[in-house]
Order: sequence, then C-alpha cells, then structure tokens
Amino acid sequence: MYARRRHVYFWMMGGCLLLFVGAWAVVRLFSMPVAIGMCVVAMVIPPVAAMVANRRGPEDRWWDDPSGDPKSDEWWDELDGKKRRE
Repeated sequence: MYARRRHVYFWMMGGCLLLFVGAWAVVRLFSMPVAIGMCVVAMVIPPVAAMVANRRGPEDRWWDDPSGDPKSDEWWDELDGKKRRE
C-alpha cells in the first residue's frame, strides 16, 4: 500500500509541476486567464497529494506496532485489555 500511495503522490506532484510550468511558459502567451486558472488548480494539488500520501487504509495496522519502549507498550496493552495485570 505504501508504494501505491507514494506513486500516486509523485504523479500528482508531477502534474502540479507540469501545470505550473506549462501555464507560465506556454499558455500565458495565448490566454492569461487560462494560465491563472491552471496555477490555481496547481495550487490545490499539493495539499491533496499530501493527504493521499498520508492516508491510512483499514489494512494498515500502524496503531498495533510496538513503540519500542517496553514500559509504554505494557501500559498501552493494559489499557487496551490485551494483558491483564495480576
């Protein structure tokens, strides 16, 4: 899943770059309002790409991963009811 999200992110950012550069290198010579519209669309793409890249799916079990601190992991396991303190 991580590779797919990363590929989508890079495709979206590449499209953003293409829109921005194309707007000011070529399109502005023919139509300034279209070039500005392309830049507005390009401006919206980076935040959306970041949300797509950082989205966690139902198959991503990142909250179950141990943190590396045994005391903290024991505490969280006790709160989640995984281990009962005796």
